Amino acid sequence: MINALKSLFILPAGDSEEEHSHRVHLAAAALLIETARADFSQDAEEEAALERLLCNSLALPREEVHALVEQASGRVDTAISLYEFTRVINDHYGPAEKLELIASMWQVAYADGNLDKYEEHLIRQVAELTYVPHQDYIRSKLAAKPD
Repeated sequence: MINALKSLFILPAGDSEEEHSHRVHLAAAALLIETARADFSQDAEEEAALERLLCNSLALPREEVHALVEQASGRVDTAISLYEFTRVINDHYGPAEKLELIASMWQVAYADGNLDKYEEHLIRQVAELTYVPHQDYIRSKLAAKPD
């Protein structure tokens, strides 16, 4: 039990560059999946937006993105809180990358044409946990909003 709790706070020291990169990609994908699921319905538009954003921002082929989304979905299903994902983001993303992640979350939330209050709350929570300034949070929301 103690080791399981420790594993939440200690990252493996001997990770290869590939393992490190995969863990960061997994955290970003998990937060986008959380956004798509926040309104208790994950529809095709949100899934397509999520995959498109991951392909573009991570520069990964579609097959790798499918595998990443599948693995991240499993992690989201067993996650207790957002901390395990936001901690990785805080440890490895700079301010611009964090803002890009928040902007991507907004795009997923708006993909179905409807911004749900639970989606907005989740994005606000992630923005606060990753120290994205409020004015940047608002700017990215307005930029993602469909006309």
